[in-house]
Amino acid sequence: MATKPPKADIDETQVRVTKPKKTAVGVPAVLHALQISQQQMGVGRSVQTLLRVNQKDGFDCPGCAWPEEDKRHVAEFCENGAKAVAEEATQRRIGPEFFAAHSIDELRGHDDWWLGQQGRLTQPVVLDEGATHYRPISWDDALAEIAAALAALDDPDEAVFYTSGRTSNEAAFLYQLLVRGLGTNNLPDCSNMCHESSGSALTETIGIGKGTVSIDDIHDADLLIVAGQNPGTNHPRMLSALEKAKSRGATIIAVNPLPEAGLIRFENPQTVRGMALGGTKLADQFVQIRLGGDQALFQAIGKHLLEAEAREGGVLDHAFIAEHTSGFEAYRQAMSDAEWADLVEATGIPEARLRQVGDAVKRSRATIVCWAMGLTQHKHSVPMLRDVVNVLLLQGNIGRAGAGVCPVRGHSNVQGDRTVGIYEKPSTAFLDALEAEFAFAPPREHGFDTVQSIRAMRDGRVRFFMGMGGNFVSATPDTAVVEAAIARIDLSVQVSTKLNRSHVVTGRRAIILPTLGRTDRDRRGGREQRVTVEDSMGAVHSSRGRLAPPSDDLLSEVAIVARLCGLLFAEAGAAASASGPAELARPNAPRADWAALEADYALIRSHIEAVVPGFDDFERRVDKGGTLRLPNGPRDERRFATVDGKARFTVNELEYPRIPAGRLLLQTLRSHDQYNTTIYGKDDRYRGIHGGRRVVMVNAADITALGFEDGEIVDLVSEWAGPDGVQERRAEEFRIVAYPTPRGNAAAYYPETNVLVPLDSVADVSGTPTSKSVVVRLERRRHPSPGAVSRLDA
Repeated sequence: MATKPPKADIDETQVRVTKPKKTAVGVPAVLHALQISQQQMGVGRSVQTLLRVNQKDGFDCPGCAWPEEDKRHVAEFCENGAKAVAEEATQRRIGPEFFAAHSIDELRGHDDWWLGQQGRLTQPVVLDEGATHYRPISWDDALAEIAAALAALDDPDEAVFYTSGRTSNEAAFLYQLLVRGLGTNNLPDCSNMCHESSGSALTETIGIGKGTVSIDDIHDADLLIVAGQNPGTNHPRMLSALEKAKSRGATIIAVNPLPEAGLIRFENPQTVRGMALGGTKLADQFVQIRLGGDQALFQAIGKHLLEAEAREGGVLDHAFIAEHTSGFEAYRQAMSDAEWADLVEATGIPEARLRQVGDAVKRSRATIVCWAMGLTQHKHSVPMLRDVVNVLLLQGNIGRAGAGVCPVRGHSNVQGDRTVGIYEKPSTAFLDALEAEFAFAPPREHGFDTVQSIRAMRDGRVRFFMGMGGNFVSATPDTAVVEAAIARIDLSVQVSTKLNRSHVVTGRRAIILPTLGRTDRDRRGGREQRVTVEDSMGAVHSSRGRLAPPSDDLLSEVAIVARLCGLLFAEAGAAASASGPAELARPNAPRADWAALEADYALIRSHIEAVVPGFDDFERRVDKGGTLRLPNGPRDERRFATVDGKARFTVNELEYPRIPAGRLLLQTLRSHDQYNTTIYGKDDRYRGIHGGRRVVMVNAADITALGFEDGEIVDLVSEWAGPDGVQERRAEEFRIVAYPTPRGNAAAYYPETNVLVPLDSVADVSGTPTSKSVVVRLERRRHPSPGAVSRLDA
């Protein structure tokens, strides 16, 4: 039997600290996955559900976007995937009686963990302006109210439509059509806060905003550099791919400010070696870089390769450079001018050690660079990633086996959503195709990204917000500003499977629309429907849930959007699926049979095929567990859709954070018991943190130098020099934990520390919040809370 939800929030006075682990996965991971699964689903449901995760006839894991091999293991999931499935397939339920028993003020007082543990949402509810409790509302009334609110806007740009990466291709495509039919491109998404910097840098330099490798390339690489990424927690199935690469002779270099267990040693629970013989050592080198020093590292590698070429020759791929690139001479000169002393200062790594990394790249026959948020959430992230590309171009490591760029995405369809149109800056070609397919004129002016949307809400320029999944309030930076901004809007709408912070921090009026999840059976039009998702390497495949939905009253995301389109655009289609008030119809609206699209998702896929390049023969190719591999010009034929048709070397001025005296540079990160803003549990066992989350990890020498003690309770105060002077933000009551970080660097968990990230502190070009480089000072609590952190040696 599943257990009941917790009655209380996390008790931060019970935090205890042990030594960080030096191995990942193994028996503890299996046991913890089974424990969480049993608590949420019960034994029988756990077996039924977990054996279908990532299978060709099953459902795509609602966790990360790491791809599967064609041949699947019977247990094709990791510990955190099992947690994600258990959270969604839980037997806990939230019905009308829950909202009757808990006021909105009480719910606001609970932490993110408690909210998420209460169970699946089962019925639409509305929070009236000034009301103390949510109350039930029918689907017809809820959708009619939403449609009326949209129709009443003075300008379509007064509405913002957010998307989580969990949304399927079919739902996302209809969603962007709804939004553009209304007349706006205000389509912020979670990519704005994570890999937007990757897309910006890669589009400029190689002509596509995605990676250029396949899972087979990972296995066949000669050298893998894993930078700013913690696969042991964030993408655990990646460890199996790295292990296979090691078995074929690959070298792995881990680049990160924190030593992470997953890249030290991997105990694969699916092999005898992993369970009984001590597992596999993964990283051959660990480069403990300072926060924000990665650009300098890749400039050092480039400089070393160029110097080696000048001395001995045979290092660079001159044929590739001559035929497929531009800008080489300017880059070569810039690296010649770069000073080793500056590169050492920026990285915190001695020159000899930097050259050792450069030698590994020089020897490699095929190099892949993998990265995640550690490289994308700095002010200088885009030039940093341009310099990653520069290094790969020197040796022709784009467009050949075992080589390329590998930005590792988080959410399981965040890349697919962008592919099918969830983007505030759509291309002209996409809009032209959309116009031809649906006989309307989509808006051409760019919309708001995530940060711009928050500014617009803050300034009173947005009156309506809709979130398709996700947890906007907790995921975004500058929490206090975001909460005040949301409170200013007239109506906030959340399409969700479970309760989260965005349901209790609302507009003046709020509606929650409960929806089906990945694990749920979706029966529409007299048949079971399937959806599709795209993984981190551009492979699209089907996903079909098998569990009975938590309530007969649930609609899928596709059905919700299709019905809204029917209400808003009823008179535009020759065979509209729903009739709505005449005043809601719009003369310039997309033309489609909305009822038919709700009843048969294959019709949506046929529209995607007509609009989005690469989806030829879509339905057949994803049938019976098939995979549609989207075309990738740089990978497939060394074709680069850049301004000059070449892969572009770029010259980037060296940037890195300067930390003021008496201050630390903080990165926000996940614990092992969370996925993005979803908190599964209270522990981060690989880092040795148990029973709580409000901790700040600081180098022991810095703790002493700043006049504090390990275990002391402090406030974190961020300092940011904005246009109006230095701004401060405060996160209260964090326990100092001595941890092997570089001097001057610190780490703490989000969303608790998102309050410290200034809204206007964003990456150049991409606009991504700078959550990995926040200048903070520690302030001793005047009236510390009772309880102290317990540190154990075990």
